[in-house]
Amino acid sequence: DGYFYHMMKQCRFSSKDLQGIEFIDSYYFNQAEYIRFNSTVGKYVGYTEHGVYNAEAWNSDAGILGQERGELERVCKQHAPIYYSA
Repeated sequence: DGYFYHMMKQCRFSSKDLQGIEFIDSYYFNQAEYIRFNSTVGKYVGYTEHGVYNAEAWNSDAGILGQERGELERVCKQHAPIYYSA
């Protein structure tokens, strides 16, 4: 037994147009998502008390928020041609 922690980063593609790409960074604790960054929303959203607390802190930190916002360009859009060719 013990605790389960998981983080998952995703690029979601709705079309071949680069404007249709969405970056999602999710954090889980004991199999329940507690906080998520969504590039469409542009900020963190908390789903539990702890997640809301972290979302407020992380959204007020320009460094953390700027890094997450940049992931759409650095990861998703840069690798889109590879995903589309598969």
